Amino acid sequence: MTRNHNPYLLYLVTDDQQSLPTLEHVVREAVAGGVTMVQIREKHGDVRAFIQRAQTVKAILQQVYATTGDYIPLIINDRVDVALAVDADGVHLGQTDMPVAMARQLLGKDKLIGLSIETKQQLLDCASLPIDYIGLSAIFATATKTNLVTHWGIKGLQHAAAICPFPIVAIGGINHANLIEVMAAGANGVAIVSAISHADDPCQATAGILATISSSQ
Repeated sequence: MTRNHNPYLLYLVTDDQQSLPTLEHVVREAVAGGVTMVQIREKHGDVRAFIQRAQTVKAILQQVYATTGDYIPLIINDRVDVALAVDADGVHLGQTDMPVAMARQLLGKDKLIGLSIETKQQLLDCASLPIDYIGLSAIFATATKTNLVTHWGIKGLQHAAAICPFPIVAIGGINHANLIEVMAAGANGVAIVSAISHADDPCQATAGILATISSSQ
């Protein structure tokens, strides 16, 4: 099984409330189930803990690559310094994080940079930025993000897909019930938090999501 063709297809965003052993378990199981990219999120401001979590996950992904040849990029949420410290594959920035141009200068041309897009104006503005993909947030209401500017919905996602020059990762309230609709609306992939991280069997949950995505293409 190779996942190199579209790294954005099934994008796991980790739950920063989970302990390191739980995080490690979830990532191992999700990788076995077929996730194509992993983003480490840490909102508590503990940089050492963030680095430790990132290094743990990076080791898992490197092991997968060594044994199967599957290359699964590691993305760091918000923190360019942490991405540099662990030599991650890239960073995902929000609208109040380091400016994209500065991040690109620090990271170089070969690293991935994603940008969260929450308004129509941000969607228009991003076309001229040195990024690789956008995270369109949030498609639907979600308990994991409470400070949302926009709920794009399916029509908003279709609009974004029609004008955005970059791959679109849809995030926010995405589950089995709306997955096919989201992909059909033009998303290049989906970012999943709870449906994988909080599943009783993260591997089975991941494989099920991937099968639903595959059936929609």
